Amino acid sequence: MMSEETDYAKERQYMVERQLKSRDIRDRRVLSAMRSIPRHRFVPSEYRHLAYTDGPLPIGSGQTISQPYIVALMTQMLRLKGYEIVLEIGTGSGYQAAILAILAKDIHTIERHADLAEHASQVLTSLELTNVQVHTRDGSLGLPEFAPYQAILVTAAAPQVPQTLLSQLDDGGCLVIPVGGRLGQNLERWERHGSEYTSEYQIPVAFVPLRGRYGWQEGEWETY
Repeated sequence: MMSEETDYAKERQYMVERQLKSRDIRDRRVLSAMRSIPRHRFVPSEYRHLAYTDGPLPIGSGQTISQPYIVALMTQMLRLKGYEIVLEIGTGSGYQAAILAILAKDIHTIERHADLAEHASQVLTSLELTNVQVHTRDGSLGLPEFAPYQAILVTAAAPQVPQTLLSQLDDGGCLVIPVGGRLGQNLERWERHGSEYTSEYQIPVAFVPLRGRYGWQEGEWETY
């Protein structure tokens, strides 16, 4: 077992050096978190040998664990300092929440699939990441009872930026979200300044759809 964990640690270091640092991931805290969180623990056993490869992997219920580079990029875009309360929409495997837990004060993460939420919660607990709370509900509604958030991260594609999420941002807070349809999306970063919002575009991406009241409805994504 020790040899296996040592091998995974080497693969994780290689992932950071070749997939992240060789691109545009420069935030030292993000690189450290990516180096320390065992991604293989969040991947189904049949795909564990691919845990540190440069791509997404299926995790069940039609969902995926994102490519390591995309996880690092979206995290870097939040510009976390360590004091933030963060909302994540789309828990999935729990890997992104684990990275955020290293970098911020408290994490609230929402997953619509109860089985994924339960499994993610178990893995996060096993890693003693006690500052993460997993919620099962419609993520497009956000989580107003714990707002405002200094950062919100959405790991599923929305047809447009939900106003519900923008309204839950703290003044000066930011939202990172993929926006678009089945054939592709743009990764966007939004900041709140009082009652005004500014936005910027990052890169084209491909995510599973955000389902819910302010996301994609059943049947819409497939025909868009």
